[in-house]
Amino acid sequence: MQSKNNSDIDHEQIELLEYAQKRIRQKKFLYYHFVLFLFVCAITLSLDYVFNIASDVNLLEYSWSFWVVFSWFFLFIFHVFNVYVTGRFINKSWIKNQKNKLIKIQKLEIENIKAKIDVETKIKAETDFFNKKTQLITIIVAASENNVIGNNNKLIWHLSDDLKRFKNLTKGHHVIMGRKTFESMPRALPNRTNVIITRKENYIAENAIVTNSLESALKIASDDAQPFIIGGGEIYNIALNISDRIELTRVHHNFEGDTTFPEIDKEKWIESNRVEKKKDETHSYNFTFITYNKIKK
Repeated sequence: MQSKNNSDIDHEQIELLEYAQKRIRQKKFLYYHFVLFLFVCAITLSLDYVFNIASDVNLLEYSWSFWVVFSWFFLFIFHVFNVYVTGRFINKSWIKNQKNKLIKIQKLEIENIKAKIDVETKIKAETDFFNKKTQLITIIVAASENNVIGNNNKLIWHLSDDLKRFKNLTKGHHVIMGRKTFESMPRALPNRTNVIITRKENYIAENAIVTNSLESALKIASDDAQPFIIGGGEIYNIALNISDRIELTRVHHNFEGDTTFPEIDKEKWIESNRVEKKKDETHSYNFTFITYNKIKK
């Protein structure tokens, strides 16, 4: 390791020495240029004065010697600039540093593109996986920023677009819920098969099937390609481990309530779709429709 460091140091010292030698040559040539400039100026002005040589064309009433000196002066100024500005700052080291910066930027862009491709590939793989499954157990829920979903067995907000989405997604499917969730509704949900989970024996519910566990509820819905679990909090907690998808409406506000939805573990769930909605005359809060698919093992 030490010999490698020594070789690196030697290489850097050689580069510094070569650069110093180059700077010396540049300054030496600049000095020669300056001496030659003074010599030519003196000769030109002397010839113009002694022999009174003039150009056939009168250029703005200046003699030819003036234009020679004037032109050479700017050439000399350019040489000075090239040595002390361009040669000092825009050298091989500067060019190398610029290349390294551009390479780093390109590497970051490539890494970002790769990351996006990986995410898209992962989402596609998860989507393909779920499309091939015979049954897609889906949780559908609306939760606030602090994961509150209700208070005193009642909804806290009213979002008409969310209700329409709920109706469109669950129509024609089994909807599985706890007893308290069912009792919070005025009646069984129409155009759906209502399945109620309760520990109460001999519990009767109109237009609904009653069972005593989530497992048995899913057996009842075994012919349904996508049964929906619609609450409440206790049922969500049990169902989270066996569900394949979450259709979440995230209400962008914090509320107080006695029922919450579990925190979504991003190590187990991947977001596959998002639709943002702004508050308006009929919606009091901003909200977002988010679809999560469980990451297959």
